[in-house]
This record gives sequence, structure tokens and C-alpha cells, in this order.
Amino acid sequence: MISLRKKLPPLTALTAFEAAARLGSFTRAAMELGVTQAAISRQIHVLEEDFGFPLFRRLHRKIELTDQGRALFNASAEAFNLIADTVSELRAERQDDQLAISATISFAHFWLMPRIAAFSRAHPEIKLRIITQDARNSIEAGDIDLALRYGTGTWPDGQAEFLFEDEVFPICSAEYALVKGPILTPADLIDHPLISSDTDDPTWTGWEEWLAAFSVKAPKKARGLRCSFYTEAIYAAMNGQGIALGWHHLVNDLIDQGRLVRLTEASIKTRAGYFVVMPAKRAAKESARLFIEWLRASGSLS
Repeated sequence: MISLRKKLPPLTALTAFEAAARLGSFTRAAMELGVTQAAISRQIHVLEEDFGFPLFRRLHRKIELTDQGRALFNASAEAFNLIADTVSELRAERQDDQLAISATISFAHFWLMPRIAAFSRAHPEIKLRIITQDARNSIEAGDIDLALRYGTGTWPDGQAEFLFEDEVFPICSAEYALVKGPILTPADLIDHPLISSDTDDPTWTGWEEWLAAFSVKAPKKARGLRCSFYTEAIYAAMNGQGIALGWHHLVNDLIDQGRLVRLTEASIKTRAGYFVVMPAKRAAKESARLFIEWLRASGSLS
């Protein structure tokens, strides 16, 4: 019986071929593999000599796969992807005690970090890595085990599970409320500096939408501070610079501490909610399952 090793072409040459076929260029394949273009050409020539037929058609300033080359590329790409997935799973098993969690800056700052010690006390064997980023990067690459996001739950890069909804109401510092009050109704708010934050998220509630829910028109020329991030808006409110919109789950701790106060009884439910998102193409770690259970329990108490 012929051994498997003898049935296979040289793996170095096959690697060079797969990269060139996938990228459609000997030059780009050389850059990806860290070798010269001449080295890629030599390796592919080795394959073509071994097979006895060309794998590429060399055209003016480009290459094209022959029918035989396309058949080899489909098989090699599938095999390499299978190996890569298996290696990722094995590495994940080796590092199963580390859980990488992505969260927005505001959620990590105001909700997650004040509570995360409770999870670590319950599961000291799990090493946590918190990645704060407002940019919504794909979680399929393998660096992140789960992401905590606010939105509608329709993201193409993973499977989303609903955690909890939220409500929004106006907040300010206790000193501001004492000096500038009374502020009893939504209509009273437009006479004050309204602090806002920039966002590209259409589900995020701003002053115009919030006031419109109570038939109050937002002032055309807002006097309040405009911040790049929601965290900055909350700190501006705590420092007495005006009134901001508070998401219950994000500001409730600060209200309990007396660093913020809620104004009026008016509030609106958010159009979106908080979700945990896990990669669709990777099996969830046991540590991720434990963390999600903790999230649900903690969210219900907030």
C-alpha cells in the first residue's frame, strides 16, 4: 500500500500554491508568506513538474487557474481550513481558563467593572480579559470569546442572546438639581444645558427623540456640552455642567452613591437592548456559559 506521505505533493509547494491561487498573485502570496516572488514561482514549478501539467495560465500581468489548478485549490483550501479550525479548537482547550470579553466603553466602565469582582470571586479559576472598544469589530477572528453589545441583536458575525432592556431618563448632579431646580417635568428641561454624546448607532436615544416622546420640542440651539463618548457626558453631568440622559443599567450605581440624581418621573423604554454575542463558528467555552449565567442574574438585580 502506498503511504499517505508519498501520495501528497511537497507541502511547502502546496502552501505556496494555495496562497497564490487564493490571492490571485504570486507577488501577494510572497508577501503573505514572507518569501520572495521567485521562491513562490519555484515552488509552483515544483508542483507542476510533479503533476506533469500547468496549474496556472500566465497572462499579461495576471494569473488564472487551469481546470486542474482549480480542482487542486478547492481541495487544498478545504484541507487547510479544516486544519486551521482544529488548531484553533485545540488552542482554545489549552487556554480554556481565559475568557476574553469585549464591551463598549460605557458598559464596561459603568456596569461591568463595578460588578466583575463578584464573578471572579465565584470562579477564581477563570482568567478574565476585558477588551473595551466602541468600534464593533468582528468576533469571528478568534481573539474574543463573547461580546456585550447594545442594539437590536441582528449582527452578522455571531449569535446574539438577549440579556435585558433598559429605560432612559434625565440625570444631573445633586448640586445642580439643588441650585437650578425645581425640574419636575420634561418641558422644564429645555431651559437647561442638555449634555449629549456623539454616536453612529441609530438605536441610541438622544435628546430630540426623548423629548418628542413627551410632546416637547428640543431647542434648535442646544446650550449643553456635546461629548464624543457617553462616558464623558456622564462625567460632565456629575461635575454639574448640565443634564444628561441616563440609561438605568449604566447610571443606577451612581444614583445609589448620590453622585447623580434622577430628574422627573418621566422615562422611556429603549428601542433596543443589551445582548451577549458569541462566535457562530466556534463552540462556546464552559467559562463563557458560566459568565452568561452570571450576566443574566446580575442584570436582573440592576
